[in-house]
Amino acid sequence: MISKGVKAPELMVASWLNTPEPLVLENLLGRVVVLHAFQMLCPGCVSHGLPQAAAIHELYRSDEVQVIGLHTVFEHHNVMTFDALKAFVHEYRLTFPIAVDQPSEAGPIPVMMQKLNLQGTPSLVLIDKAGEIRLNHFGRVSDMQVGNMIGQLLMEDYQQDSLDTGSDERAGDRFSV
Repeated sequence: MISKGVKAPELMVASWLNTPEPLVLENLLGRVVVLHAFQMLCPGCVSHGLPQAAAIHELYRSDEVQVIGLHTVFEHHNVMTFDALKAFVHEYRLTFPIAVDQPSEAGPIPVMMQKLNLQGTPSLVLIDKAGEIRLNHFGRVSDMQVGNMIGQLLMEDYQQDSLDTGSDERAGDRFSV
């Protein structure tokens, strides 16, 4: 797990779907970012993670919460192509921005999967308004828990001029599931 107060690494990805321009985390400061890491052939991603991400995308205003899918392929590389992902996104009617993790030159684990220290898919990463990772969870998280955590993060004060990460006004230093 990434410890408290760690700034989320900037997204280093190969390509994007469902967005006219690449998203930059620094430009999303002031919003809660919900990052769902998935693979097309992951049963938990298809049955829970992606529907949850789609529901969050529909529920919250985009100026408050930014949902990002991260297609991070660490197995079956030859069948999970960009064209296959485009068809998958179309068939499942996913409308939130989806980043395609950049392959690693050093092995099968992609770049962002390494940078975020993800253990597999599905994984949920919650990033607060100040750009700090507050949850990095492998596996299923209930919709109620995620909604509660997002609500707490939305209630936190954020002032771009003074990022006081030690403030007592934070909902909790990190969430646990």
